[in-house]
Parts: sequence; structure tokens; C-alpha cells
Amino acid sequence: MKLTHLHTTSKNGGCPELYETDNDTYVVQGTRVTDPEALAKLRERGLPDHETAVEVPKALLDYLVAKRLDDAKSTV
Repeated sequence: MKLTHLHTTSKNGGCPELYETDNDTYVVQGTRVTDPEALAKLRERGLPDHETAVEVPKALLDYLVAKRLDDAKSTV
């Protein structure tokens, strides 16, 4: 899988990071969710034991939405 770095909201590098892959998907690097109540809710919603959830700032996903809108405008 080839990763292309798209964006970060970190001031000093590292987490959180957003990448695009050559599989037409995104990879998000964030802080692992460890709160027991949050994990219980995620498990109730179907999060399997072999997967994890990460927390990222809204600004990181806001960037992705803006990028997708710009990409859509470019193809019109």
C-alpha cells in the first residue's frame, strides 16, 4: 500500500495525520481510544476485537471534506 501524506493538525509532527492510499482509501493516525465506556459503546456497535478506534480533531476531517469538495469542483 502506497501512502501519500495529506494533512496534519499537529504543530510538532506526528499524530494526528491523514493519508491517502493507492487503494482509493484513507488512513487516519490518531490517539488510540482507551476509555472503557467509549470502547464498550464501540463494541456494542460492532467493533471487533482485532480492530481499534482512534480519536482525531474535527479539523483533520474538516480538511478532508474541503479537499473532497475541491476535487469535485475540479472535475466539473
